[in-house]
Amino acid sequence: MDFLTDNNFLLFVIIALGFLLGRVNIKGISLGVSAVMFVALVFGHYGLTVPHTIQTIGLVLFLYTIGIQAGPGFFASFKKDGRRLAVLALGVMLIGGLITFLLIALLGVDSNIAIGLFTGAMTSTPGLAAAIDITGSTMASIGYTVAYPFGVIGVILFARLLPRFLKKNIKDAEEQFEKETAKDHPEIKSRHFRVENENVDNQKIRDLNVRQLTGAMISRIKHKGIAATVQSDTIVHKGDFIRAVGTEEALERIEQVFGPVSEEEITMEKNHAVRSLLVTNKEVVGKTIPELNMFNAYNAVITRIRRAGIDIVPDSRVKLQLGDKIVVSARTVDMPSIIKIFGNSNKDLSDTDFLPIAIGIVLGYIIGNVSVSMGDYSFSFGLTGGVLLVGLLLGRTGKTGPFVWTLSGAATQLLKQLGLIFFLVSVGANAGNHIVESFTEYGIELFLYGATISLFPMILIVIVDKLWLKMNILSFLGALAGAMTSTPALAAVDPMTKTNAPHVAYATIYPIAMVLLIIIVKLLCAV
Repeated sequence: MDFLTDNNFLLFVIIALGFLLGRVNIKGISLGVSAVMFVALVFGHYGLTVPHTIQTIGLVLFLYTIGIQAGPGFFASFKKDGRRLAVLALGVMLIGGLITFLLIALLGVDSNIAIGLFTGAMTSTPGLAAAIDITGSTMASIGYTVAYPFGVIGVILFARLLPRFLKKNIKDAEEQFEKETAKDHPEIKSRHFRVENENVDNQKIRDLNVRQLTGAMISRIKHKGIAATVQSDTIVHKGDFIRAVGTEEALERIEQVFGPVSEEEITMEKNHAVRSLLVTNKEVVGKTIPELNMFNAYNAVITRIRRAGIDIVPDSRVKLQLGDKIVVSARTVDMPSIIKIFGNSNKDLSDTDFLPIAIGIVLGYIIGNVSVSMGDYSFSFGLTGGVLLVGLLLGRTGKTGPFVWTLSGAATQLLKQLGLIFFLVSVGANAGNHIVESFTEYGIELFLYGATISLFPMILIVIVDKLWLKMNILSFLGALAGAMTSTPALAAVDPMTKTNAPHVAYATIYPIAMVLLIIIVKLLCAV
């Protein structure tokens, strides 16, 4: 029965118990996957140790997949919300830094310990490393150890309970987020029109530049009762019926160019097919629809791209991603060739190539260790910042040469969940190893100071959001986790929603908060 005391065995016991505890729901409140950390905290108190490598592997996998997942929407979010998210990050760090300064100046707390309290309250290992490097003292690690447990547990509980305290409905927030996202990607519709504009009579489709002029696509035409797929040399005649696909705005322009809306339906013959195809061929990933020249090669019309539940107009700016679902209208005889171009293989989609993942993480390590000097100060992103930054950039890029950086939804979810579990087990066990000793040696006073540094900035930015920013609660929770540089808090928020709203906000604000934290640590060290 020696296996009962084996740490590897206990690791999975913690995970199993954590998931069981996480499913307990009391008046709508549950811990979810973050319960794994609370179970690990108890086991850690009784002597369980988890190798730091487990925490590092978990952290790297979790942050890298967050970056890959959030990358495509990160830059648009930064452009749209970067300023107000930067205000949140600045507010959190300035308030935390000010409280730390007051502890030193008014209450006589040792400056090194106080700075450690600040970095522990923000659960920032890079900040602690910067403090120890500048001061040459390990006293900061004492404050870090005391403040860290509440910095993790307190922020998690705050994030989990905040929606209930503010009486926010998560489903309503998800719908709101989806509506806001839909504004950037309006609904794709199809409509039939009767050609009555004499200016387009006897004109070839390719000469009309329909896509450039209206933003819509003409997929079918009926001339003298005969339906056909639109080809580049198809001639439009007055009295014809056409079927166009596009956004509401684009279809309104079609009406202005060709003629009024018609109830006439254009039903295709058996030699024509409309198929939904999965993009699984890596050769087309990263390319736009015009680059594939499908219209001229096969007279095929791609009417829409469905990505993450959103329909996207396949214009010249949209690059295909692995797992996209496209709607193709073409002759039945050409469909096998078109399928070969895009792949349409569930098996290929489920196969995960780990080489790009490994390369991406290696690049993250390298970027994280690059130090930039600014006079007497130096700055580096650290492991967490480097891996997240590279994940964001590669997620945005999609493909470089033979390497496809993006992952299928299933692969992303699996790696993210695995990394998250390993990270939470390690954080909980290692915090549990020292929590009682920290209280015994340094008393409750330092713990309360650390809790104050954690709580006050969060309470204040909740007030700022309620009075001024009025963010979607899911985006706010992600921003809160990022502003506190708290990956465990993001882990606690992650199971609350099926959307990536918290991830995008977290990924947007985290790098800003991390830079500000290290600057404030350096300023406090100079006091």
